[in-house]
Amino acid sequence: MARLFGTDGVRGVANGLLTAELALTLSQSAATVLGHQQVTPGTRPTAVVARDPRISGEFIAAAVSAGLASAGVDVYDAGVLPTPAAAFLVDDIDADFGVMISASHNPAPDNGIKFLARGGHKLDDAAEDAIETQLGLEPPRPTGADVGRVRRFADAEDRYLVHLLRSLDGVSLKGMKIVLDCAHGAAAGVSPEAFTDAGAEVIVIGADPDGLNINDGYGSTHLGPLQETVLAHKADLGIAHDGDADRCLAVDHTGEVIDGDQIMGILAIALKDAGTLVEDTLVVTVMSNLGLKLGMEAAGVHLVETAVGDRYVLAAMRAAGYNLGGEQSGHLIFADYATTGDGLLTGLQLAARVAATGKSARVLAAEAMTKLPQVLINVKGVDRTRAKTHEPLQAAVAQAEARLGETGRVLLRPSGTEPVVRVMVEAATAELAQSESEALAEIVKAELAL
Repeated sequence: MARLFGTDGVRGVANGLLTAELALTLSQSAATVLGHQQVTPGTRPTAVVARDPRISGEFIAAAVSAGLASAGVDVYDAGVLPTPAAAFLVDDIDADFGVMISASHNPAPDNGIKFLARGGHKLDDAAEDAIETQLGLEPPRPTGADVGRVRRFADAEDRYLVHLLRSLDGVSLKGMKIVLDCAHGAAAGVSPEAFTDAGAEVIVIGADPDGLNINDGYGSTHLGPLQETVLAHKADLGIAHDGDADRCLAVDHTGEVIDGDQIMGILAIALKDAGTLVEDTLVVTVMSNLGLKLGMEAAGVHLVETAVGDRYVLAAMRAAGYNLGGEQSGHLIFADYATTGDGLLTGLQLAARVAATGKSARVLAAEAMTKLPQVLINVKGVDRTRAKTHEPLQAAVAQAEARLGETGRVLLRPSGTEPVVRVMVEAATAELAQSESEALAEIVKAELAL
């Protein structure tokens, strides 16, 4: 049987792959692996459960809570909250684990179940494999007083809100006009409250979730409405969340997009200036723009690169104790305040940097880096397994890199599941990036054709 866990938990169409039955049995297995096997015998495990507002989250959360309670776990039901809030709350109340029900930036018919280990950390592969193995075994079936309880986590949002505001360390956003796009998702309630409490004048869009409209035309994957609203209201800054608010993209006062690379650059410099950027190092993936690397070198910030995926960024940060990392998609991790990507925290920190410096987000982004033109071509129907070892192809890559020089680079990235090789080229000009990427894509197609 194919592995149930993907790159970010168990995800699929609700009532397709992700049924109530699977949610219940999966949570019973997690109760054993993350609960009973980790606590002192005779002690009842505790878990935080939260979800985004998509309609299927209601029955999935009910099934998850039922499975946990039936297996002897006390459940704290936090209701609709962002993924980073769930992670924070697991650590804040010293719960044994957590469950977040969300499909992030996916459309409403999809959903997912993500487990969080003690401390609010993502599970490693071994823990996920143990939960899958446990699926084939009989779960605990306590009776009487040993059955778990399900309680409403009444102050969950307040705890998270206080945590966010503390991260500003006294910086006020008073005098700033900020547009928030909540993607009709999990941030619709807490994000406007956080920015308002921080002192900003807030204009909110995409904050009317009805269970079906999550990510529909709004949020970090649809920035048009945010750009239009920023310009219409002459706002200083626009912040876009995705469905579960674990990422953040921004729009400056001119309506230009500020992506995750630019936000990381701005905030890495801010932490370095404050003397709090651990070893003056920023952790990024190989997909970050070369312009970020060049900009950080000029600012005295060292870059550590990982494979694509926030789990690899997190692993590198935890291994060496670094405190800032992220992805071009806007998934930023502030290890001083969070164990996972947090779009609200990122947006607040970006706004605080604008407020503290008196510079616009556009100026700060330009100071951090100059984005190099980037072209990505997906070459389909090829043998992805030979992309890294095929000598004629590697020779062509080396020749392209020589032509591009220090202001360009080539990245060949085989898909993990499909017969696809992704050809990414960055160059000093858009025309050069386009021509080199097209030439390499043709070579990939010819040399690796199935």
